Amino acid sequence: MISEKDLTNSQNIPFEERIARIEKMIEAEAEPKAFELGLLLALKMGQEIREKKPLGSTTGDIVAAWSSKYPESVVEEAIAHAKQFLTNPGALAEKMKNIMLKKMNQQEEKKDEAESGK
Repeated sequence: MISEKDLTNSQNIPFEERIARIEKMIEAEAEPKAFELGLLLALKMGQEIREKKPLGSTTGDIVAAWSSKYPESVVEEAIAHAKQFLTNPGALAEKMKNIMLKKMNQQEEKKDEAESGK
């Protein structure tokens, strides 16, 4: 899974290398998360924009390939994440932060329960 640390570290990496790293992370997973696919899609769309290519000229093929690999709900959610990355990255960053904090709190609670049960 792509962590907040991975995202922060990726800011210092050249754009094309960021894409390659995200692709490797996704390829290493049997079932990548929609968020991860959305991040890759947003980066690829950004690349199309930078290269002044029509939007969807390469990303359309990516999404079509995903449709045969992953459930439709995952692909649709990935597209929604990509859109949010491109149009409102601040809101997505806040959402990610809240999800991570929630997971950390759950882990702390489990740890506390395990320690109190000893």
